Amino acid sequence: MKKIFRNKTRISIAVVAITFIFSIFYSAQIFSEEIPIERLNKFAKQMHELQKRLVGYPVNQNTELKEFYEWYLGSKLYEVSMNNVGDPRKAGIIGMNTHEFENEVINFFAPLYGFSKDEVWGIVTMSGTDGNSHGMYFGARQLFHQTKMRPICYVSEEAHYSIKRLADVQNLELRLIKADKEGKMIVSEFEKALDPSRPALVVIAMGTTFKGAIDNQAEIDAVIRRKKPIAVYRHVDAALFGGYLPFTENKDLVNRKVVYFDSIAVSGHKFFGFDEPMGIFLTTKKTLNQTNPFEIAYLNQAVPTITCSRSALSPLKFWWKIKRTGMEGFKAQAEIILANAKYMEKELKKINWPVWRGDYSNTVYFKRPGKILMEKYGFAPEFDSRLGGDLAHVVVMQNVSREDVDEIVNDIKTSKK
Repeated sequence: MKKIFRNKTRISIAVVAITFIFSIFYSAQIFSEEIPIERLNKFAKQMHELQKRLVGYPVNQNTELKEFYEWYLGSKLYEVSMNNVGDPRKAGIIGMNTHEFENEVINFFAPLYGFSKDEVWGIVTMSGTDGNSHGMYFGARQLFHQTKMRPICYVSEEAHYSIKRLADVQNLELRLIKADKEGKMIVSEFEKALDPSRPALVVIAMGTTFKGAIDNQAEIDAVIRRKKPIAVYRHVDAALFGGYLPFTENKDLVNRKVVYFDSIAVSGHKFFGFDEPMGIFLTTKKTLNQTNPFEIAYLNQAVPTITCSRSALSPLKFWWKIKRTGMEGFKAQAEIILANAKYMEKELKKINWPVWRGDYSNTVYFKRPGKILMEKYGFAPEFDSRLGGDLAHVVVMQNVSREDVDEIVNDIKTSKK
C-alpha cells in the first residue's frame, strides 16, 4: 500500500509540475509575442498611399492632429481610462470624463444651427449614424409621449442608408418617398404618403449620399400645414452639409430659427477632418424631457443616451479642432471645397463629359468612367437610368486640390479616346 501511495504521489507531483511548466510556456506564447512592426509599417504605408487618391467618399483627409497627439503623449493621458457615460449636461458620480469639453463643443455649434444655449441639449456621437439613431429615437419617444401612438417615419429613398437600418432596429413603420433625378424628395409623393391620423417622424436629407441633394424643407412644411398630422417631429440628417453650410452664405439652410427642425445630426470625420468616426447630435431639453430618462442609481443620474459608455477622447479632439481652426478657418475651408467642386464641374463640361452638381454641394457626379479609373481614384458607384445609367462621383473635400481635379479630368479625357 505504501508503495502504491508513493507512486501516486510521484505521479501527482509530476502532473502538477508538467501543468505548471505548460502554463508558463502557454502564457509566454500569449503575452510575450513580439509586435510585428514590419507588418504594421507596411499597413501604414498602404493607408498613406490610398489617402492620396481616394476621392469618392466624404472624408477630409487633412486631419491635422499631430499637435493633439504630441500633447496627448506628453501629458501621459494615454495611461488613463476615461468614459463619458451619462448626461454631459449634468454632474454624475464618475469624474473620469471629458464632459466639460463635450459641453463646450455643443455650445459652440448650438447657435450655428439656431439653438439657444439655454434650450440646447446634445452630445458628441461616435458617428453620423449614431446621431441619426438618437434623432429617430428621441423623435419617436416625443411623438409617443404626445399621442400614445407609434409614428410613421418618412424619408427620401435617396437619403442615407442608415435611416432604413435604424427604422428596422427601432421597429418603426418606414415610408420611402420617391426622389427626382437630382436626388431631392418629390414633395407631391410625400403628400400622398402622409397619414394625418398618425404622428409623423420626418427625416430630412441635408445632402443625399450620392448626389448631394437637399430636400426642400419649405415645401415639406407646406404639406404638413395642409394635411395637419396629429403630431410631427423633424430630424435633419446633415452629416456632410451640416459641417460646412453654417460657415457659408447659405447658413440659414441649417438654422432652425429659419427652417424649423427638432434635432440635427452632423458627422465630425467628414468636413471637420478627424482620424476616426465621430459627430454631434443636437436637440432641445424639451425633447430630452419627453424621452425615457432611465434613472440609474449606479451613476446617480439619468442616462438619456442610447449608448451608455461613450468615447471621452472624441470630444477632446473636437474641442481641440475648434480651438485650433476657429470660425474663420472653417469658413475658409468651406469656401475652398465649394469653389473646387464648381471648378471640377466646369472642367468636366469643357470635355463634354456628362456631369451634375446639386445646389450648395461639394459632390460632383458624372458618367462613370472605366474600371481602371474607378479603382485608381476610389470613385463611388451608382446607377440611375434617368441620367444615362452608370454613374460615379467625387466628394471634393479639403484634401482635393485643383491640381488633383486637373489630373482626374485629364485621365477621364484620355480614357475617352
